Amino acid sequence: MRETTVTLTTADGECPVHVFAPDDGAKHPGVIMYTDAFGIRPASLAMGRRLAEHGYVVLVPDVFYRIGEYGPFDPEAVFAGENPMATLAPMLAATDTHRAALDSSAFLDYLASRADVSGTEVGVTGYCMGGALALTVAGTYPDRVGAAAAFHTGRIVGESELSPSRVIPNIRGRVYVAGADRDPGYPPHMAKDLDRLLTDAGVDHRLEIYPDAKHGFTQPDSAVYDEASAERHWRELFALFDETLKADA
Repeated sequence: MRETTVTLTTADGECPVHVFAPDDGAKHPGVIMYTDAFGIRPASLAMGRRLAEHGYVVLVPDVFYRIGEYGPFDPEAVFAGENPMATLAPMLAATDTHRAALDSSAFLDYLASRADVSGTEVGVTGYCMGGALALTVAGTYPDRVGAAAAFHTGRIVGESELSPSRVIPNIRGRVYVAGADRDPGYPPHMAKDLDRLLTDAGVDHRLEIYPDAKHGFTQPDSAVYDEASAERHWRELFALFDETLKADA
């Protein structure tokens, strides 16, 4: 496994991007992984590494680069503190779906420039707020994203100018979204609205709710991490990308 960090120029500055690539001399599909609000840390990098080990060139961009250096944060320690939002608010203010979509043009161009990346389309996946970013990127660059996944995400259907629902109907790739049944940020009506939106747009999609899971169930450094649900997420993610991106390659 080759692990490097590159700095990509965006409209707003210089974005550090962690790159994981199989060291086998072959070409592999590209994937962009968007983290949750805690940003770059050992757990998120470990997830990027695991996806790459399955045969992908994976980018884990620091979409919070606008605030400068931070962390790495320990989610359990943050939530155990008196004021978690003192940590999270600056992170949440550092990016949004619009800015992340603009940034992602540089990520997509970088993957297209690499000799070890196969195919003409990439995959995107995200967690928590990163799920909203992944869906937005898929709708913003429909001819460049062949598959999109979002896990324990929220605020993806709404009237806001920044809502992913503004561009979700543009998606051409396959979509998989998994929520947690104990996540108040992804209530049943939101899942129904998303299903209706994707169906009306003719998007190939599958939505699931994982039982006995809480918001953040995929994150191994979180108190709500659920191994069974997290492993299910990996199986679904591998299947989604294998069936779409590796077929394209």
